[in-house]
Amino acid sequence: MLSLKYIREHREKVMTSAAHKNVVVDIDELIKMDEDRRVIIGETETLKAERNRASQAISLKKRQGENADDDIQRMRQVSEQIKDLDNRLKSIEVDLFNLQLYVPNIIHESVPLGKDESANQFIREWGQQTVHSFKAMDHLEIGEALQLFDFKRSSRMSGSGFPLFTGWGAKLERSLINFMLDLHIEKHGYQELFPPFLTTRSATITTGQLPKFEEDMYHVNEDDLFLISTAEIPVTNIYKDEILTEDDLPIKFAAYSACFRREAGSYGKDTRGLLRVHQFNKVEMVKFAHPDNSYDELETLVKDAEDVLQALGLHYRVLALASGDLSFSAAKCYDLEVWAPAYGKYLEVSSCSNFEDFQARRGNIRYRRKSDNQVDFVHTLNGSGVATPRLMIALLETYQQADGSIRIPEALQPYMKTDIIPSI
Repeated sequence: MLSLKYIREHREKVMTSAAHKNVVVDIDELIKMDEDRRVIIGETETLKAERNRASQAISLKKRQGENADDDIQRMRQVSEQIKDLDNRLKSIEVDLFNLQLYVPNIIHESVPLGKDESANQFIREWGQQTVHSFKAMDHLEIGEALQLFDFKRSSRMSGSGFPLFTGWGAKLERSLINFMLDLHIEKHGYQELFPPFLTTRSATITTGQLPKFEEDMYHVNEDDLFLISTAEIPVTNIYKDEILTEDDLPIKFAAYSACFRREAGSYGKDTRGLLRVHQFNKVEMVKFAHPDNSYDELETLVKDAEDVLQALGLHYRVLALASGDLSFSAAKCYDLEVWAPAYGKYLEVSSCSNFEDFQARRGNIRYRRKSDNQVDFVHTLNGSGVATPRLMIALLETYQQADGSIRIPEALQPYMKTDIIPSI
């Protein structure tokens, strides 16, 4: 969340940044509401001072045996005016807060400007695109041939978009999750968490999914809880309303979770197999960083996600997202896209973002500076480390063999207890 002070003092910058993100928000109305709020506060303070003076005058007259009826009547009138202004203030503050929640984060100066993903900036790539000497199958054909997942039966359980992994497929999915957790914890120094998969409305507002993207989330009406779309939500809220010490920073967490996304409006777009699903697994990395070095932490976050793909020997590229492709809450974001040979495209498997203090302000997550003992907001970052559906697609399509078997990358062999998924 951007502070009202920042919005007032940087009106043009806020409006320009929102436009670059393709977000429509009425900044002028917000500023006007804020001005009205401050006028009401000023009027209330003036009346409260008058009421205090009247109260003192009444006390003095009573001590001196004088008639204070006129002063009492005036104090009652002033109290009614204060009560009316307080009610108006509460109403305008609710409306102002709700409008403020729709103001996107400011883009970082290094973000390439552009209206959509076509303006994303290529940063680097690793490895080479796999070219098979035989007629390659796509992941759906492989999965059917080796009985790795069963979408027909899963649709009878839950509807479309909820994968059922079976046999070797289930073991491969579990192995990927355990491999990524171990890598981030043992090599990269993250602390492991296993968070709840349901979060409160307040927690989901902290990370920016609400209120703007509520239609994309699964909601439990009776309890007003939301199925998480990413472990970013519960993990970022671990320090909600807390004050950290400066020496604590940076703090790094890695967490596995199932993720749930309704993907409203995406029907008919890349919905085959594992390409776009409503439930998937992901290992998430979250950092709480000092504002002075959060962009250094972003670069190491990206490298930690890259380590996953390099260890699995998968060709990928890194892109810096253009302003129009940047998320509502992010100041800057890198995407990691892995190559899927049979699909013939790069598929996003990780987004690594710096939110600066945008989420921390919403969640009141602060740290105390050693230099002056004052508190300030931390910077939060997160990145997929990584999501499994498209990783599974790339892995199956890259490591398929001419006889229909799947070779297992060396890094996964201790988890799979084999070096190959045999053909049937």
